[in-house]
Amino acid sequence: MDLLKILYLDPYFVAVDKPPGLLVHRSPIDRNEKRFALQMVRNQVGRHVYPLHRLDKATSGVLLFALSPEVAKQTAVLFQKGGIQKKYLAVVRGYTDESGSVDHPIRTVPDRFIAGRESSPENRIQAVTDYKRLAVVELPFQVDRYPTTRYSLINLYPRTGRRHQLRRHMKHIHHPIIGDTRYGKSVHNYFFRDRFNCGRLLLAALEIEFNHPITGKDVTITAEPDNGFRSVLAQLNWGGLL
Repeated sequence: MDLLKILYLDPYFVAVDKPPGLLVHRSPIDRNEKRFALQMVRNQVGRHVYPLHRLDKATSGVLLFALSPEVAKQTAVLFQKGGIQKKYLAVVRGYTDESGSVDHPIRTVPDRFIAGRESSPENRIQAVTDYKRLAVVELPFQVDRYPTTRYSLINLYPRTGRRHQLRRHMKHIHHPIIGDTRYGKSVHNYFFRDRFNCGRLLLAALEIEFNHPITGKDVTITAEPDNGFRSVLAQLNWGGLL
């Protein structure tokens, strides 16, 4: 049986390093899928676990669960009040600004698996994402309209937790994440597949920070980008930035 890497474990929480391609829980997105992070973590720790946030199937990195419904509800309040900070790593099309903030409301959909998560499919809800550019590269290949093509490596800091928020926000500012088959640009996705043997979404959850609702201690949980992600960064001469 495959095991997920446990990044953090105490009597109240467990966090794992989710690989790309693994659903958090059963979903109509892929009715044929048989493996889910929720069941795998439950089997590893030998007790029920309660997801506190979602990572898209294609996104890798830190995934946090509560070990009781009471702690899940308490932590949901932290999420709603912005008391949990998350950091992501992404490769995007074009040169972004050195830093910036995307304040753009988006529609959300209900999620019955996430405790305390309110949403409305009819109305646009506030969504804010900060970002910081780490590096840029210009490659001598015509992928789209220009004779060369440019990419940026960025950190993303969501200040709200809407579904597909990071992917939708980066599309909104015309810097879609590479490998995003829903919100990205297919010509760049195909280029990375053919040039770098990369057929995945280049988005990874690197870190979660929060004040523990039970112990009162500050908690920081981190994960390294997976090997596939690191391979792409190395080929772009960005490996040393890790």
